[in-house]
Amino acid sequence: MKIHSIALAALLAALPSLALAQGAHGGHSGHSAPAQAADTPATQAYRQANDKMHRDMAITFSGDADIDFVRGMIPHHQGAIDMAKVALQYAKDEQVRKWATDVIREQEREIAEMQAWLKKRGAL
Repeated sequence: MKIHSIALAALLAALPSLALAQGAHGGHSGHSAPAQAADTPATQAYRQANDKMHRDMAITFSGDADIDFVRGMIPHHQGAIDMAKVALQYAKDEQVRKWATDVIREQEREIAEMQAWLKKRGAL
């Protein structure tokens, strides 16, 4: 029983460090990982697109679930377009380039539809 108590105490003592380490690596929280010395121009461009998308997604909520969803998705889709443009600039694989082209076409179409929807409701 004493061994279990010691192991539990060690685990509990490590939790704050684990939480800090997890927070430092971001995720989809709106914070990019710190820039690294080996960042390529493509990586830097992806980071910029990601940071812009997260800033622009920080909308003022209206309380209307439909409007808030559409307002938040427009910058999310724009972020996908921006990333696809980076891929077209730097990617070499033809399948990746095709996906990037498809993303741009489809996300631009959806953004236009969403903007028209918001305009129709006086929410643009």
